[in-house]
Amino acid sequence: MRLNVGADPVTLVAQTAAVAPQLAPWLPTTPLLASAWLSELHGAQVVAKLENLQPTGSFKVRGAFARLLNLTPTERAAGVVTASSGNHGAAVAYAARALGLAATVVVPLGVAPAKLASIRRYGATVQLVGDDSHDAEVAARALAGASGRVYVSPYNDPWVVAGQGTLACEVLAQSAPLDVVIIAVGGGGLIAGVAATLRARWPDVTIIGAQPAASAVMYHSLAAGRIVADTAAPTLSDGTAGGVDEDSITFPWCQRLVDAIVCVDEDEIAAALRHGIADLRVVAEGAAGVALAVAARPGCIPRGGRAAVVICGGNIDPPRLAAILAG
Repeated sequence: MRLNVGADPVTLVAQTAAVAPQLAPWLPTTPLLASAWLSELHGAQVVAKLENLQPTGSFKVRGAFARLLNLTPTERAAGVVTASSGNHGAAVAYAARALGLAATVVVPLGVAPAKLASIRRYGATVQLVGDDSHDAEVAARALAGASGRVYVSPYNDPWVVAGQGTLACEVLAQSAPLDVVIIAVGGGGLIAGVAATLRARWPDVTIIGAQPAASAVMYHSLAAGRIVADTAAPTLSDGTAGGVDEDSITFPWCQRLVDAIVCVDEDEIAAALRHGIADLRVVAEGAAGVALAVAARPGCIPRGGRAAVVICGGNIDPPRLAAILAG
């Protein structure tokens, strides 16, 4: 089945509503947890959506299941290919194993051993190619094309965006109307899917994206009115780092649905992670720290308002986490 890839939010909302019951047998509903820190900071009611409690420790598993569940029988038999050295690769591997599909994940040669082990633990075939994520993606797309397999993009795929949007279906059932929702942004799949569904029910909700200043391609692209190539420096938010496909379906959705993207520096991310982990008593990764850092900005959440911040994942290397907590 093919999906409409235009920028019509109504279509995306319908697609997300159709995907949500498909995912229910495979994934848990993640909780909303009150944040005493952020609530006291703003004089508001602030909750955190704990996607770090997904089976692979990240929201990415939503999109992976959505894409794999909607393969044709021929596509299922052939298996899938993706490129990722982190949460998306693990998500596709996990979903493929659960559904009995073959999956190949292409990763760069310098992939962190812990991430490589995680992808392999879920049963995927791993190919190490190139020096960075771009090299790995080029190789994966070529492999998919040559072998007749579907390439599963981490964000540039309508099924994947619809899958990520199922997070919003849960929030609608868990919460009274919210004034503000804050979400970390990389390729834009999560924020596009969530924003479409939330705005359909809560038209006045403010959707704020969060990016590290060191790697803020979507921020600069929205400012320019087109997708731009932007140099990415190292960042604690490795889950959102990197470029955006020139033909990404998420860009027009972000243009229509996202009110603002706010960039934060590395010190803010580290400080927010320390506060957030102490407050919520859960492990959060760098990308979640970006959203928490934006949520901590003065004026980001209106006094007396209701807000949610998405803890998008909890996959962080123990040495990095120890260094952050040590300050």
